[in-house]
Amino acid sequence: MSFPSDIDIARRAHLVPLSDIASQLNLPAEFLEAYGPGVAKIKLGALEALQSRPSGKYVVVTAITPTPLGEGKTTTSVGLGQAMGRIGQKAVLTLRQPSMGPTFGIKGGAAGGGYSQVVPMENLNLHLTGDFHAVTAAHNLLAAMLDNHLFRGNELGLDFDNITWRRALDVNDRSLRAIAIGRGGKMDGVARDTGFDITAASEVMALLGLSTSLKDLRQRLGRIVVGYTTIGEAVTAEHLRAAGAMAVILKDALQPNLMQTLENTPVIVHTGPFGNIATGNSSVMGDLMAMRMADYVITEAGFGADMGAERFFNIKCRVSGLKPDAAVLVATVRALKAHSGEYKIVAGRPLPPELLEENPEHVLAGAANLRKQIENVQVHGVSPVVAINAFPTDHASEHEAIRRIAQEMGARVAVCTHFADGGAGAIELAHAVVEACNEPTTFSMLYPDSFSLREKIEKVATSIYGAAGVEYSDLANEQLDRYEHLGMGHLPVCIAKTHLSISADPTLKGAPTGHILRVREVRASVGAGFVYPICGDMSTMPGLGSAPAAESIDLDDEGNIVGLF
Repeated sequence: MSFPSDIDIARRAHLVPLSDIASQLNLPAEFLEAYGPGVAKIKLGALEALQSRPSGKYVVVTAITPTPLGEGKTTTSVGLGQAMGRIGQKAVLTLRQPSMGPTFGIKGGAAGGGYSQVVPMENLNLHLTGDFHAVTAAHNLLAAMLDNHLFRGNELGLDFDNITWRRALDVNDRSLRAIAIGRGGKMDGVARDTGFDITAASEVMALLGLSTSLKDLRQRLGRIVVGYTTIGEAVTAEHLRAAGAMAVILKDALQPNLMQTLENTPVIVHTGPFGNIATGNSSVMGDLMAMRMADYVITEAGFGADMGAERFFNIKCRVSGLKPDAAVLVATVRALKAHSGEYKIVAGRPLPPELLEENPEHVLAGAANLRKQIENVQVHGVSPVVAINAFPTDHASEHEAIRRIAQEMGARVAVCTHFADGGAGAIELAHAVVEACNEPTTFSMLYPDSFSLREKIEKVATSIYGAAGVEYSDLANEQLDRYEHLGMGHLPVCIAKTHLSISADPTLKGAPTGHILRVREVRASVGAGFVYPICGDMSTMPGLGSAPAAESIDLDDEGNIVGLF
């Protein structure tokens, strides 16, 4: 008998009223704003009302460098949250909202999987409470205000060759990466070249996720830089008088969303910044609320520990002031075998049959990646727990190889079967996380604010990526000098690179050393509060594959969604 699909499992779930979920968190019902039976907004007033409560333990879920298929961080996060309840601990999850682009593309949704899911999964993967649409609208309002300013005479003196603000859309559409606008008559706007980014890559999404209050949100929106004048001065959303209206659009979107897992564990879902060029973490607002609601707050950071976790430690925690107590590092047999260099895994294609054969030697051959990612957690003073996300095709000898590697590095380790068994399959992991959280933490960030932008880039490159050094293009050097001159040098850095290698070269597996990190350009997300150097080709607007998931998604005769995972 075949394993049921995620949507079939989700539809059989017994959801309890969200008032019951709020009761688990001692959250008064007055702070809930219902969006149907399965989702509710948490009003911002809850943050102040909860301040007198003690803080819970803070756990981030990250991973080794993933294959194109991902290694199950969200599923592991959900399984861990459910397992906490089974061992008598009160836990709450804080997760990103998935973009609809990948949902209709090739990756699928981000509700977890199997018997470790957030439900209702259709709501989570499709619109939810409209936060993504609010980000899209606010982003494009600023674009419209910018082009209207150019049409009305360009009083601010924007340099047409140095306009950085594009448009946004929550759809995978490669045809919009580079476009020409204003090509009609003289009343149809100013002709210029621009393009679209996917909404998850919008700076508005990143700053929404890092805002700590409505006032902070409004100030961040005003600091967004849309371009530069011919003499190099920054032009902002405040200069265009657009930030106030943007804040009005985003007012409700700043409120986190409350949901539940298949086992009725509380989940706060909020914001969804891109993992390549932005933080790749759920919101600060959601975490600040959650820390006063439960004994354990379990959040997830995108991609591997060299990316999402590094940004969690050095950007998100810098903003929130929160200190993590432990980090779960998800590892799979298939990913470690891939890091041996003996296999090629391609998204959308079946796994190579030989990958599924018992071969602990190839697991050990790829172990350098696991070791390095454990180090990347430990360098921040956080206790790592390796979660072996087990697949039915794995072998006990391969799990034992991973366990041996983790223990040699001083990390706790647990084998997990939460996809098939729900919370019961992550009880060993839950106990390990509790033990790790009970250890004294020595958390520290990788660099101080006082470092120059180049010093920050070089610190991440050498300490986290294993690089021997950094090379900057002439353009990157010019941009870094400009940002320092404009007073942006205190900002943290968010290095945009491939997620398929610890280095910036996706073909380099394992834990490469001695390579040079080459920075081709540097952009400033001043509203979000970071500078992002770009290494390699980073697409901020994905395309659809040859057989996108959208082809299989439909409604049946009863109006039920079919084909959604």
